[in-house]
Amino acid sequence: MVNSLDNNPPHQVVIVGGGFGGLYAAKTLAKAAVNVTLIDKRNFHLFQPLLYQVATGALSPADISSPLRSVLSKSKNTKVLLGEVNNIDPEAKQVTVGDEAIDYDTLIVATGAKHSYFGKDNWEEFAPGLKTVEDAIEMRRRIFTAFEAAEKETDPEKRRAWLTFVIVGGGPTGVELAGAIAELANQTLKEDFRNIDTSEAKILLLEGLDRILPPFAPELSQEAEASLTRLGVVVQTKTLVTNIENDIVTLKQGDEVKEIASKTVLWAAGVKASAMGKVLAERTGAECDRAGRIIVEPDLSIKGHPNIFVIGDLANFSHQNGKPLPGVAPVAKQEGEYVATLVQKRLAGNSLPPFAYVDYGSLAMIGHNSAVVDLGFMKLKGFFAWLFWLVIHIYFLIEFNNKLVVMIQWAWNYFTRNRGARLITGQESLTQLGISDRNSYSADNKQPVNV
Repeated sequence: MVNSLDNNPPHQVVIVGGGFGGLYAAKTLAKAAVNVTLIDKRNFHLFQPLLYQVATGALSPADISSPLRSVLSKSKNTKVLLGEVNNIDPEAKQVTVGDEAIDYDTLIVATGAKHSYFGKDNWEEFAPGLKTVEDAIEMRRRIFTAFEAAEKETDPEKRRAWLTFVIVGGGPTGVELAGAIAELANQTLKEDFRNIDTSEAKILLLEGLDRILPPFAPELSQEAEASLTRLGVVVQTKTLVTNIENDIVTLKQGDEVKEIASKTVLWAAGVKASAMGKVLAERTGAECDRAGRIIVEPDLSIKGHPNIFVIGDLANFSHQNGKPLPGVAPVAKQEGEYVATLVQKRLAGNSLPPFAYVDYGSLAMIGHNSAVVDLGFMKLKGFFAWLFWLVIHIYFLIEFNNKLVVMIQWAWNYFTRNRGARLITGQESLTQLGISDRNSYSADNKQPVNV
């Protein structure tokens, strides 16, 4: 903790959320003359851009997670609290964690977003999104259970439903998921089963707009679609999902309505603000957009509350080009660093110009040796884009051991085409596969076998 040289207590900065925005704000304040309290309901920082690789068995959750206490262990002015903020009192300048009230002078809220089903929240049961470790493990369970169930299924129609994968949303997450599942079916699992040909799996990527990867240049969208097609993915644009129920996905393409039988539907179509957005709006009078994000001032503060900042996916910052900044890691990182710097400037009696996001480009992995990179001044595709994607993601992983483990794992996957984290967990999968208990018995010795 910071020791004050006079009778005034040190400035208290409370950061809610340990994602990219909150973590980089804390790291930037590491040597500042303030006390920092970082509060998160998880004890780790999650590198969300690689969640899809956990969902498809290429990496394990620990490979892309870093304990917050470890990351900030050398920041002696910072303490980490495991808990969930359930209330904010701007008048008393306090946040409430459980029954405990924590004082702040500056509050930075970076609680992120969750997936949105555009008012059809009942679809979540049938089509999980991808925002948390639990989401990724659930996707992984469904993907690999599908192949196992197809192996046991004797009815051709039901087998086709098990081997049909529908990904809703053609942004980077949807594209990367589709490419990874196609590689699983066509390469990784091809020799592993005896009753099914995994390469017969049907992977559908659905996008409501006229092209996938809408934020990218049109030529890169075309290249991504061509690469996915070569992998066997069926890309359908101008396609809206109107219902998901009982293993049937209902689509609307123009005036035509179609139904697709699929037991594995994955959601990558939209996001909405975390519940903290509603709390902030009620307590501060802040304005929200349709997705529940807080509309912030040019310095990322809330109007009328210059000591409360909102950053990352929870913030709607539209002061740069009239459009909200995208909900991607670089935006949150830069916003966190800006607000932390602004706090230090204010304490010194100075200020900063309004926040300005520097867009260094967009990246999306398609598959083995294939990616697209849009840097604005330069566009890459194919092998060199894939190599650039690898380097950038390794660079931004938080801890050295994560960088090392992921590099080794990717090298192994590259040369062997193998994905070693293909674990099926959860009682639901066992039930789907006809296994009634967590312990089964071997036919030879009748001894319990842990499954």
